[in-house]
Amino acid sequence: MKILMISDVYFPRINGVSTSIFIFRRELAQLGHEIVLIAPGYDELGEQAIKGETNNEIFRVPARRVIFDPEDRLMKGRDIRQLTATLEKRNFDLVHVQTPFMAHYAGLKFARHFNLPCVASYHTFFEEYLYHYLPLVPKKLMRYMARSFSQSQCNALDALIVPSRAMVEILHGYHIKTPIRIISTGIDLADLRGGDGIAFRLRHSIATERPMVIYVGRVAFEKKIDFLFHVIKRTRNHLPQILLVIVGDGPARLHLERLVTRLGIQENVKFVGYLARHGELRDAYQAANAFVFSSDTETQGLVLLEAMALGVPVVSTAEMGTRDILQAGRGALVAARNVVDFSDKLLYLLNDHNLHERLAHEGSDYAREWSASAMAMRMAEFYIEVIKSRQRNHA
Repeated sequence: MKILMISDVYFPRINGVSTSIFIFRRELAQLGHEIVLIAPGYDELGEQAIKGETNNEIFRVPARRVIFDPEDRLMKGRDIRQLTATLEKRNFDLVHVQTPFMAHYAGLKFARHFNLPCVASYHTFFEEYLYHYLPLVPKKLMRYMARSFSQSQCNALDALIVPSRAMVEILHGYHIKTPIRIISTGIDLADLRGGDGIAFRLRHSIATERPMVIYVGRVAFEKKIDFLFHVIKRTRNHLPQILLVIVGDGPARLHLERLVTRLGIQENVKFVGYLARHGELRDAYQAANAFVFSSDTETQGLVLLEAMALGVPVVSTAEMGTRDILQAGRGALVAARNVVDFSDKLLYLLNDHNLHERLAHEGSDYAREWSASAMAMRMAEFYIEVIKSRQRNHA
């Protein structure tokens, strides 16, 4: 098959959508499918990318910065439209939209112009996301707008892909009638091997014996990292040397740095920014005694599986998409959304060596069941179903 993907975000912008697109493109290509991606150009890529080069089956489109989130870019519609003649020669079988902004409308236009089915991945729970970035808009109004926005977009598609059962329930609550299929991103097991925890601790002046827990992901308001800071403050009363390392960056970093100061936990929290996925990130995981997570808006929670694959036990709340991963009760302790219970679970894990070893082995075995190759095969099968369904309906 020949698939045209389009997204408002992609590397070097680091987030779960970029990772999902990268993994699926690579795995589908290994199955013999041709995947062409349209994505924004970023300043960090240099002048060639901004002019819209084609690189390894990626069309980079000129884009401007987004005011409320400087990490993101808004592709220019005129430059997307200029790709039409080039793309028409490729004879695609399906259009796959990855994000709901400029990419959604451009993807639908391409699908209609080329007479192709159009599917979309619903990666983000916008109802609990947008108001963090538009705080002047009343929360109730923002939720209504997000629901109406999602309903309008999703009902215009041939099919939807979501990463968890929680998102199916939410979209059905929006009265969306479009067929929905659950297909998780999956993890690259070959990518999650090795790592030198001691080297990471030496680089960041962290004592070898110091209890260290880690968060990996965007430093964004909806990730509820502030909750983890309150957990660390309480945990410190029983384990004074506890250290939380925050791997990642994002729009909430300044707010969170100020919160660390207000809580008086400057010696117990360290921000290290983004780390190279194929290098120091693995070292950071291996340096940790536990992985902590408390977001209640995740549509999947891939980082939980990444931690488990590297043998790092997890302490996390089980809400939204993380429920699908944590329901098996393997490799993790599930905490309630309150500081006392989360802190008690974390202390239990850090103080019980046998429990730590058991969860590390359980998690490593469990993560293998979520392989990227298996999920790519499911995606390819779904594409074929959608293509055949459209052909029957237009026969």
